[in-house]
Amino acid sequence: MRGDVRCPRCGGRVSAPGLFADDWCCPAHGAVPPLQPALPPGPEELAAVVRRAKVPVWMPWPLPVGWLYTGAASAGDARTGALATVLACAGPGPQGTSELLLVAEHPGLGLGAHLAGVTGTAIDEGKPAAGTALAAGLPVTLWRLAEAPPDRTVLIGDTDGVRLWLITRPEGTAALNPEELVLADLREAASELEFLPYGALTGTLLEGPHP
Repeated sequence: MRGDVRCPRCGGRVSAPGLFADDWCCPAHGAVPPLQPALPPGPEELAAVVRRAKVPVWMPWPLPVGWLYTGAASAGDARTGALATVLACAGPGPQGTSELLLVAEHPGLGLGAHLAGVTGTAIDEGKPAAGTALAAGLPVTLWRLAEAPPDRTVLIGDTDGVRLWLITRPEGTAALNPEELVLADLREAASELEFLPYGALTGTLLEGPHP
């Protein structure tokens, strides 16, 4: 394990398991699956995330024209595997460069909310849905979180009991049109990883989001 691991819910440092504790521990949130350091873009690094993943590793497929894969991270350790994954990509948007983060996690783990800059994680099915995307060939209803910071769009849904977060900055980027969004689970497309367009590692995964 290299670098510092963090809490997926707040980004703070966590203490490692020891003689009297079996879990990684955040001072604010107690036992948490540790958020591992972000891996730079590259086929071997992405394959390492995919191999450990117990949840989907989502990516738009194919990537929009001009877009690049810009990093990934996961929460979990060698004992649990990755219980949450986040994949980043970036490309041209209506206001310059846009960034898209795709998070898959067990509900309540907290990584999606942390990256989205929100405190709530509940889906409000009483409000109209933002649209329906395709994820691994299946339709997924997405809701927009109104409490998201004004500089980003946050959509949330569920895929087979796993929470799906889609976070774009700046707000309103065309890459997050749910009706045109097709997501592939890279666990089922491992042979294609070497053909992805790779960019530079995004600072969002290194420093966390700025509210």
